[in-house]
Amino acid sequence: MSDAFPLPEMELTHLLVVSDLDRSRAFYVDVLGASLHREYGGTSCVLQLMGTWLLLVTGGPPTADKPKVTFAPPADPDIVSHEMTFRVSDCRAAYRFLRARGADFLAPPSESEWEIRAFFRDPNGHLLEISQAK
Repeated sequence: MSDAFPLPEMELTHLLVVSDLDRSRAFYVDVLGASLHREYGGTSCVLQLMGTWLLLVTGGPPTADKPKVTFAPPADPDIVSHEMTFRVSDCRAAYRFLRARGADFLAPPSESEWEIRAFFRDPNGHLLEISQAK
């Protein structure tokens, strides 16, 4: 076995802590088009979204392998430490499509000299962005 990192067979999973698993799963599946891969005991689920693994988990206290770490959804959605950006070919069309599916955008698409982008949140306040490079 090689000690190289990363190896071709490795995959990356993004973990998001959510307060309501059912509502969050529905958002990622119904609004963003993710597919459900697996669920674990009503506290987590694994989704595939655009070639990426996404693990949604409900909050929880520290455990033996992470003795000082508590998992919690964002306490304040206006303070961001993580964001997912979806590169799209037509930001305005993606905006209309996602709004029709229930995405709640902070503002309509905004245009700069290098991109067109718009921000929205998942049901737990995680910030998401659609972005079209110019």
